[in-house]
Amino acid sequence: MSAIYLFAVIVLILLAIGGLYVGVSNDAVNFLNSAIGSKAAPKKVILTIASIGIVIGALTSSGMMEVARSGVYYPEFFTFHEVMILFLGVMFANVILLDVFNSLGLPTSTTVALVFGLLGSAIAVTIFKEPVIGADGNPEVLINSGKALAMIAAILLSVVLAFITGTVLMFFSRLLFTFRYHKQLSRFGALWCGVAFTIIVYFALIKGLKSSGLATDLVAYIHDHTMLCLLVVFAASSLLMFVLQKCKVNILKITILAGTFSLALAFAGNDLVNFIGVPLAGLDSWKIVKATGNPDMLMGALNNPVKADTIFLICSGVIMIVTLWLSKKTQNVSDTELSLSSTQDDGAEKFGSSAFSRAIVRVAVGCSRWFEDHTPKKLQDAVARRFEAPSATELGADYGQYDLIRAAVNLTAGSMLIIIGTSLQLPLSTTYVTFMVAMGSSLADKAWGRESAVYRITGVITVVAGWFVTGLAAFVLSIVITLILHWGGMVAIIVLSVLCLYMMLPKKKKASEEQTQPVKVALTDDVAVLGDIVTEVCQTMQTTTNIYAQTIAATLTEDRKALRTLVRQSNDLFYAARERKYAMLPTLHKFHEENYIDTGHYYVQVVDYISEMCKALVHITRPCFEHIDNNHRGMSEEQVEDLTTINNSVSELYLRINEMLQSNDFANIDLVLAMRDDLFDLIAQAIKNQLRRIQNNSTSTKASMLYLTILNETKTMVLQSRNLLKSQKYFIEAQRTEAK
Repeated sequence: MSAIYLFAVIVLILLAIGGLYVGVSNDAVNFLNSAIGSKAAPKKVILTIASIGIVIGALTSSGMMEVARSGVYYPEFFTFHEVMILFLGVMFANVILLDVFNSLGLPTSTTVALVFGLLGSAIAVTIFKEPVIGADGNPEVLINSGKALAMIAAILLSVVLAFITGTVLMFFSRLLFTFRYHKQLSRFGALWCGVAFTIIVYFALIKGLKSSGLATDLVAYIHDHTMLCLLVVFAASSLLMFVLQKCKVNILKITILAGTFSLALAFAGNDLVNFIGVPLAGLDSWKIVKATGNPDMLMGALNNPVKADTIFLICSGVIMIVTLWLSKKTQNVSDTELSLSSTQDDGAEKFGSSAFSRAIVRVAVGCSRWFEDHTPKKLQDAVARRFEAPSATELGADYGQYDLIRAAVNLTAGSMLIIIGTSLQLPLSTTYVTFMVAMGSSLADKAWGRESAVYRITGVITVVAGWFVTGLAAFVLSIVITLILHWGGMVAIIVLSVLCLYMMLPKKKKASEEQTQPVKVALTDDVAVLGDIVTEVCQTMQTTTNIYAQTIAATLTEDRKALRTLVRQSNDLFYAARERKYAMLPTLHKFHEENYIDTGHYYVQVVDYISEMCKALVHITRPCFEHIDNNHRGMSEEQVEDLTTINNSVSELYLRINEMLQSNDFANIDLVLAMRDDLFDLIAQAIKNQLRRIQNNSTSTKASMLYLTILNETKTMVLQSRNLLKSQKYFIEAQRTEAK
């Protein structure tokens, strides 16, 4: 048998490891976010409990491997060579697709990626395969298209049903417990947590252990005596919760951690096939062909029941756990859901607004007004009191993105829906269900206020659209990659292997990106906040100086590549300043009362001047790049001479400003003022010179517009820099005065 097949098997195993890495990075959000978002326990405790669930789930997942072997296509019609090309195409496409989604911070479905990837690769193989004629003389159907249709229906069903369920359950839960839930929890908490715990345990047994050979008898017994088992679990869990509550144990945290364990177990038990099912199918195919010595044989043996090797399952569980603890992309994906469900409105939203989201909010506002006009005032007031959110002081510094009640609802509702979907044999995606339940509970919990609703809705639409794109992208990408493998052979396998390996390796940030990252605000005391803004002012001024000087030089030499980089750097600087501006109000709330007015006044000014200065810099770099990128005529000799003189003056002025900021010595501030006035005179003279050139038609229109833009924005940038220096001086002086 050709060595190429052994190499293909090795590549599949390596891709399985990579698939586990990118898959866990994507799917960990499903079982971590409720516990992390509510701060039910320290993160290490949450990860430990999830890790235990993953190990148990991985050991009970072998029965799900048939999905990758024969779930979407009929292997008895494909040769060994064809299924190996099919498997490689699926794995290459999945690793690339999931890595892209993880990098963008968008949760997606590995189940959809697998099913549509298998469908696309199978279709690609049939393109270069001769038709198979059956005994009746008609061509055989090689693709099981019913799986794809079932998946599409499940997407639509899970998205809508999960959102509605999360909304309804959260509304009535909040109505019962309110945000100040401790009093009501002492009355009804044991029963409420007992119900939640029962659903979570039943979910773990039905969804997580369903495919385990070890648990077959247990699952069969539960199936035959479902109501009895549920009543026993409910009675036992309610009693246990009552006892724990009397012992001053927070039973909500116990319920949330149990739900985290349950979802992690179900994730590993059912979704592991998405990562290693295809590679193990390839390995089994290779073993079958090696035993028979016939590489042209049909692979009908893949229809036989399979039980994965325990060693592979244990190794897979270990890789998943390591990824869970170490992957940075896991946090990136997790941050997306947490930002969309957070009750904290600091003005900084991850997504923008769209016409569709604005229309939805207007409709919602209209419905709210109709409700107010057609319901009794007493009923409105009663409901409003139940949803009255506590103040920041009541919540305390340890409060998470939302409270324990919502976290428990998210886990319970998600588990319940997946139980229902499993019992009805609907292929519901864990990602879809958990995410949309979280979004529905956020809506019902009034986390989406008038200030944030349009941005949150845009974020949800973006994620949901990404899910649909996942299926299409996996389908198309698998077809393309499978065809490339068919035509490219060993060379294509090596190239794609190197590409996927590169995508899976951790990337270091470029120096320019690290330089412009926003400084995280320490919200613990005044000294940390004040020291932080001083540091950021110095860093921002230094970076601005470098970007401006390089932009002018690159424009004069028409260096398009350098300008592209400078545009990105100026954008990063501006976004960092904008984040600082959005974080301004929460920061001000952390100032001590005696320092609030004076120090806060200068703090607001400094933050605003940083933002305006960075905005002016962006308005210089972008037009310069667009001018050169569009291949317009460069600057004339006179324009080059004027801009060079102005650039030198700006550099000298900024050098003085940076020295003062770094030393906190503002004795020569009047010198900076004089230098600024001299620079403005130079700019005014340059504008006059350009007007003369325009009158004499000695310069192009595009070059003239860019030249004037640079001069005007330079003036604005320098003006804001001078104001920033002045406010920084007062800011430091106020800080020193208050420290005495």
